[in-house]
Amino acid sequence: MRKILHYFLILGTLLFACKKNNITIYDSIDNIYLNYYDNTGVFDTAAVTYSFSSSPGLAKDTIWVPIAISGKRQDKDRQFVLTIVDTATTAEKDKHYEQLKPFYVMPADSGKIHVPVVIRNIDEDLTSKSVALTLRLAGSVDFGVGLPVDLRTKKLIFSNRLERPSWWVFWQAQLGEYSRVTHQLFLISGGKDLVDVSKPNAYLEIPRSLYYLENIRLFVKDPFTWVDRNPQAGYLLTKRSDGTEDYDFYHFASPEIKFYVKFFPQVNGWFFINEAGKQIIM
Repeated sequence: MRKILHYFLILGTLLFACKKNNITIYDSIDNIYLNYYDNTGVFDTAAVTYSFSSSPGLAKDTIWVPIAISGKRQDKDRQFVLTIVDTATTAEKDKHYEQLKPFYVMPADSGKIHVPVVIRNIDEDLTSKSVALTLRLAGSVDFGVGLPVDLRTKKLIFSNRLERPSWWVFWQAQLGEYSRVTHQLFLISGGKDLVDVSKPNAYLEIPRSLYYLENIRLFVKDPFTWVDRNPQAGYLLTKRSDGTEDYDFYHFASPEIKFYVKFFPQVNGWFFINEAGKQIIM
């Protein structure tokens, strides 16, 4: 009898051990954040910088903002909202950027997406200043805002400003005193970085640099012929309506950004004028 009782005790213990446990299921609302990381894999909270200066004539461009979810993927489309932080933004809507959509969609079964933010280059002041556009992910029916603000906020800083490159000093005798207008015209003519003649084996790059210098020289000397020969570049010369023989040089996609081409009767010729009001002569 004692032996049978022992078996019942063992059986009861086993049955108790096999009792089904309650499993806690993840049912918290998913969150969403800006998926920026640096080269070391650390989350990057620094501002994103951009300059139109490397693409003269470009009227607008798209910055693709990476978005990711914190939570589960679902087999349905979900909406999220990207907003502008007015207190940390100096850019003006329509002038510097295109209005954001009321909401964006995280596709079904997806955990990441890139949102297009279109910035504009129609403000002449961008050649001398930068503007800031600060974005922030807001809450929605499908996503919460439980993550820190830094993970949901990103500042974009952009301009059309050029800075004097280090190689300019070596070629100043050909290019003249540095000006942003001269630099822009150099890029429009197809110019790339000229060689730094202080570096070893610099002589190997001199022929290429001379080629770029000849292109800019011919361009500023006779912009009318350059426009005729390079229609694919998209630049135009339009006579001013002020009764003079002066012209405006600009890209068809951004007519607000003009380069002044002034006529000098003393030499019966036209010259580009830089931001200091001086002739550009090469």
